[in-house]
Amino acid sequence: MGIKGCEVQLDNPWNTYYAGQTVNGQVKITFDSPKKVRGIIIRFLGEANTEWTEERNVTTSEGKTENEITSLKGHEEYFKIQYYLLGGKNSSEIELPAGTHTYPFTCALPANLPSSFEGEFGHVRYTIKVTLDRPWKFDQDMKMAFTVIAPVDLNLNPRVKEQFKLELEKSFCCFCCRSGPLAVITSIPQTGYVSGQILPITCEVDNTSNVNLTAVKFELRKLVTFHTNQPRSEKRESKVVIAQLSVGPVNAGESHTFSQQMEIPALPPTNLLNCGIIALDYDLHVECDVSGPHRNFTGKIPITLGTIPLASNKPQAEDPSLAPTQPRHHSS
Repeated sequence: MGIKGCEVQLDNPWNTYYAGQTVNGQVKITFDSPKKVRGIIIRFLGEANTEWTEERNVTTSEGKTENEITSLKGHEEYFKIQYYLLGGKNSSEIELPAGTHTYPFTCALPANLPSSFEGEFGHVRYTIKVTLDRPWKFDQDMKMAFTVIAPVDLNLNPRVKEQFKLELEKSFCCFCCRSGPLAVITSIPQTGYVSGQILPITCEVDNTSNVNLTAVKFELRKLVTFHTNQPRSEKRESKVVIAQLSVGPVNAGESHTFSQQMEIPALPPTNLLNCGIIALDYDLHVECDVSGPHRNFTGKIPITLGTIPLASNKPQAEDPSLAPTQPRHHSS
């Protein structure tokens, strides 16, 4: 007999807030019989954690080789707010009758919080914990998570408004004879997008080599770097393919221009600003697959994901040669 239910209701039905906003809500606790408590505590917490284990062989003082497993961790706390909804630390017992009791609460979120994030080796999380402080007995807790989004306005970053051109080129040697180059130029009108937008891709292939281009593959990748600080500083990187498509083939001696579109799915914004142990980036990875024993060649275009889209798509430059480019990659 005792607590029948405890529920935290937020004023946002999606439990999602922008950094700097105020979280309002209420705690509803239902008892099926009278209950004595010292107080009801609510705690708001924002934190980031990273963790993984590493194994290595070490030599003991006796000269033996043993396998040592080390747990590496990183931690940052962004804010912690705690107060009593009812009673207090030094309050006398309060008897609450059976039934449902409602307690409103409010919490102003700091403006410099990083966005919520869940990854392979770490996360950024925001939680609300309600604790029933009971004298002479174990406290009872209820915890829930909510989502924080740090706004990223693409209009404040001039670089993401411009067209980007990736130029890849490779020549092949066959029986001591060097062929003409295989040139692949990939262009996108801008490098800044928000979830739900379309990423247009133009791919120009000029194959003057004697090797067939079997496909050009495009992958939108999420690149995450996790850092630890205890007991030592280490980092791990994670690459996840979010979306992909391909074009081709283009045989030796032929040329072709392809136009494709890739939709940006729902993703957290770039960089996790104000988080020091997790870095988040995106890119468009381009891989040119060729026939025979020759090695494929690759390149990448940086992509910035924001929460506020560009006010308008800037028209492409009249002279494509004036558009900012990545230096040409030469391979052989």
